[in-house]
Amino acid sequence: MAAATPHSPPQLSSPFLEYIRAPGGLDKVVLRGRRSCSVEIRLFGGQVTSWKNDYGEELLFVSSKANFKPPKAFHGGIPICFPQFGTQGNLEQHGFARNRLWAIDDNPPPLPVNPAIKAFVDLILKPSEDDLKMWPHSFEFRLRIALGAGGDLGLTSRIRNTNTDGRPFSYTFAYHTYFSVSDISEVRVEGLETMDYLDNMKGKQRFTEQGDAIVFESEVDKVYLAAPSKVAIIDHEMRRTFVVAKEGLPDAVVWNPWDKKAKAMQDFGDSEYKHMLCVEPAAVEKPITLKPGEEWKGRIGLSAVPSSYCSGQLDPLKVLHG
Repeated sequence: MAAATPHSPPQLSSPFLEYIRAPGGLDKVVLRGRRSCSVEIRLFGGQVTSWKNDYGEELLFVSSKANFKPPKAFHGGIPICFPQFGTQGNLEQHGFARNRLWAIDDNPPPLPVNPAIKAFVDLILKPSEDDLKMWPHSFEFRLRIALGAGGDLGLTSRIRNTNTDGRPFSYTFAYHTYFSVSDISEVRVEGLETMDYLDNMKGKQRFTEQGDAIVFESEVDKVYLAAPSKVAIIDHEMRRTFVVAKEGLPDAVVWNPWDKKAKAMQDFGDSEYKHMLCVEPAAVEKPITLKPGEEWKGRIGLSAVPSSYCSGQLDPLKVLHG
């Protein structure tokens, strides 16, 4: 099965959506909302690389040293980790979906959507012959990216097993979301208190979170298990709160490389760790298994609001289904 070829179908021309052609496989789609709200998606990787609020302020982190030339992935935005998270398998780190050219999905199966949402795009990824040699399973991965009327960002993934030989397959998954923060030492994460987690810094040993909130003083690489459906990232200096809502994804990965690892990464600025935090809705501990014909759905909704708001009242998943 050959991978589909991206193109610019007629329905992409609207006040809310622009298809921008670029050399070297770097075509992108821009979703536009009210005022200066926007979302930018590169077809390479099906990756959101920008999310801006009403004031045109960038809400996602992308390294200043990011190399946008395929086939290399880069640090920033929202990479899709599939069919493998991290190094939990035999594939390249975080799987191959973030290193493939996705196509515009002209005719996606129906997906309930909030009728107020005008700015959205549907993408699709199917395995190439080379992919099937590495990971011998046929699939259809459909991704909807939507910009809500209030500036919320929603991503819905639908993965279907299209094997014709009767075989199930299993995979791990994450939305590897890089949030832009003012100063990591002034940031705290709420909602994961008392949760069990696997500490990747300590050989995936299992611990229980003890603090009232997660704060950052050194490298953090943890997988929180059975995490709640909403987590808040509170940036004191910016007086901004990100609310991360999730469905179909039991875990939440929290990662910041800190100084030593940042210096060791070629495509990452030495001090950029201070201005980013990854909070990643994920399915890591227990792989998802699909029988032929079965479909899995996993979605996230992201909001960014002044910290005076009560994050418990927000439901960014409304951007997906009303």
